[in-house]
Amino acid sequence: MDNAAGVRVAVILPAYREGARVAAVVTGCLKHVDKVLVVDDFSPDDTSALAAAAGAEVVRHDSNRGKGAALKTGFGHLRSQGFTHAIAMDADGQHDPERIPAFIAAAAATASGVVLVLGNRFQDVRGMPFVRRHTNRLMSWLISRICRTPVPDSQCGYRLVRLDNPVLYSAKADHFEYESEVLILTARAGGRIVSVPVPTTYGDEQSKIRPWVDTQRFLRLLLRL
Repeated sequence: MDNAAGVRVAVILPAYREGARVAAVVTGCLKHVDKVLVVDDFSPDDTSALAAAAGAEVVRHDSNRGKGAALKTGFGHLRSQGFTHAIAMDADGQHDPERIPAFIAAAAATASGVVLVLGNRFQDVRGMPFVRRHTNRLMSWLISRICRTPVPDSQCGYRLVRLDNPVLYSAKADHFEYESEVLILTARAGGRIVSVPVPTTYGDEQSKIRPWVDTQRFLRLLLRL
């Protein structure tokens, strides 16, 4: 979607085994943007076919490489098509497409140095599971200290990025810790990070996060950075 400032925004949905939900998410997003890109991370189900049938462009990995790798693939693909910004969302329906206009409005702040807009779920946490709520608060406090700027919800995958941000492509992580690495490297490079409030709906979807493995990856990220 273009606006008067020449901003071209598309939505990217990294997806793995989301055949039950991805079509509805694509349909909801297409109410607000002209382009939805689904990066299928080698799903064993019909994720790709259902996403394409709903109107998305689909890029499929030939092996399961991780959420971070899927996002890097998608960001590079959209940039090569002339898009200036991408809104990353989960393909499982946790993120409300009706908030897309708030992210697009934030993209207009490009002139003031905004390079990354994060969703912030903590203005209303009534629907967030207790353990996840407190884990996310702890992680966000830690990321904020490292970034030296307030990051109220560092673990939210609903975010808008400027596709000319080199950090998106130089970050080394390929899994869930990629999103934290992008935050840290963007802040270190002097990029301005802002937040917009978003709701999150928790249903019967199964989290792809593996607590032990992904915690180890996050700790290795902190040591590396």
